[in-house]
Amino acid sequence: MRRPVHFEIHADDPERAVEFYTVVFGWDFQRWGELEYWVATTGDRGAPGIDGAVLPRRGSAPAVGGPVNAYVCTIDVPDLTATIEAATRRGAEVRLPRFAVPGVGWQAYLADTEGNLIGVLQADSAAA
Repeated sequence: MRRPVHFEIHADDPERAVEFYTVVFGWDFQRWGELEYWVATTGDRGAPGIDGAVLPRRGSAPAVGGPVNAYVCTIDVPDLTATIEAATRRGAEVRLPRFAVPGVGWQAYLADTEGNLIGVLQADSAAA
């Protein structure tokens, strides 16, 4: 079985996106050589999850209110309310407010500073 091993976030302003993901989620970024490509480390290598990158967008940004037209990554967070507050302070918009995923946790969908849709999930087996 094949699993995802890397993701890419396309951005109109890659440095703004790097700052957003650094501040809101604590990710580390390193520019890859002279390329406009910032490699993201999202957590400990032994923990579940994958790493990725930010790069310049090569087309139009996702339309507000348009259908989901890409893979949506969901990020595990310890406190959904605090994460939403931190993200919106940094320019994110709530696209789908907090809702229960029964037996799994609490989830919301945000648009990052670049208009990309992301999921945020606080694990809670009692969510209903």
